[in-house]
Amino acid sequence: MAKPLDDAALDQLFRKARSYNGYLAGPVTRADMDAIWELMKFGPTSANMLPARLLWCESADAKAKLAALALPANKPKILNAPVTVIIGMDLEFYEQLPELFPPADARSWFVGNAPLIEASAFRNSSLQGAYFFIAARALGFDTGPMSGFDNAAVDAAFFSGTAIRSNFITTLGHGDPATIFGRLPRPGFERFNTIA
Repeated sequence: MAKPLDDAALDQLFRKARSYNGYLAGPVTRADMDAIWELMKFGPTSANMLPARLLWCESADAKAKLAALALPANKPKILNAPVTVIIGMDLEFYEQLPELFPPADARSWFVGNAPLIEASAFRNSSLQGAYFFIAARALGFDTGPMSGFDNAAVDAAFFSGTAIRSNFITTLGHGDPATIFGRLPRPGFERFNTIA
């Protein structure tokens, strides 16, 4: 049976973790990227479909291409981060299901059912994006998620000729505390929860 994490771990993952707008000097290495994936891949998805596809924009050229497709306020965040990651979703994820979910013929659930494919890819790649944040924080990194960009243009620029579509993007590195503002409200249980 799992045991509760201590307060220091809960602070790092949730209570004291923040979304950063800028980063301190220091790289995110290929080994760091691999370590994040090796944790986040274990987060649950429907039928183990794992539809997320991550594109790690590390080079100046890749970050400039992405920044050109973002809202003005997000451009410097993308350009100045060590890495900006496009969390994409593969709309042909079901082709991997014979390997990823051998207990059943899960591929047949999706073939020809575009609404189910799109809803499943979006929902589960969003889940995987959340696992990305938790994995990055667990490994001592900070993130800056954002949705202020032109999805269609990003898809054309980075995923042309594929079945991958962008979901959202996030910066990644060691956050600069000077780039955040005060903690925004997080209401208590009674406000947004109902027990039936």
